[in-house]
Amino acid sequence: MITESSRRPRADAARNSGRIVRAAREVWAEQGPDALLEDIARRAGVGIATLYRHFPDKAGLVRAALDQSFAEDIAPVVERALDDDDPRRGLATVLEAAMSTAARERNTLAAARNSGAVTAEASSPFVESLTLLARRGQEAGVIREDLVPGDLPRIMVMLMGVLWTMEPGSDGWRRYLALVLDALSPGAASPLPAAVPLRSARRRGGWPV
Repeated sequence: MITESSRRPRADAARNSGRIVRAAREVWAEQGPDALLEDIARRAGVGIATLYRHFPDKAGLVRAALDQSFAEDIAPVVERALDDDDPRRGLATVLEAAMSTAARERNTLAAARNSGAVTAEASSPFVESLTLLARRGQEAGVIREDLVPGDLPRIMVMLMGVLWTMEPGSDGWRRYLALVLDALSPGAASPLPAAVPLRSARRRGGWPV
């Protein structure tokens, strides 16, 4: 039987976990992706043993940080985009939110790349959302019809890649997002070479970072 006393430890554990993840994002932003886990525990107000109890390795902590960021900064934008009467605008809004979040969380992404925390499974909710939005755009005739689902994670890799060529805090990525959005439009589209299968992201430094 679940009692009030049994609920309290679980609620406390959930709060500690969320606090650790948020602290990790803050510390990585300030100190870089190689910040010590002891500093993260200190920022969260917990002991290092508590941190390891929730996250036995850095990859797990990084994955949780990415999940938290997606839930807070991107998922609500996806929901609004799916309700948008203009599917191209909806897709553009989601891509902009993703890039804005990535620019702000670039050290978390670097930590993910260094720890091998990014896999196709981790990225699948976001890619599935992009696929649905792109398909709606194709049906409406505002996204080129030869775009295939495998193109979308690669496009994100291309966009994410520009972040490492710019100073932290730069919004220069907006130029390349505008170029990509123009390329997705059917108006001046030229025939594309055949698509090739996606390579597995189950490796250190896998996409989309």
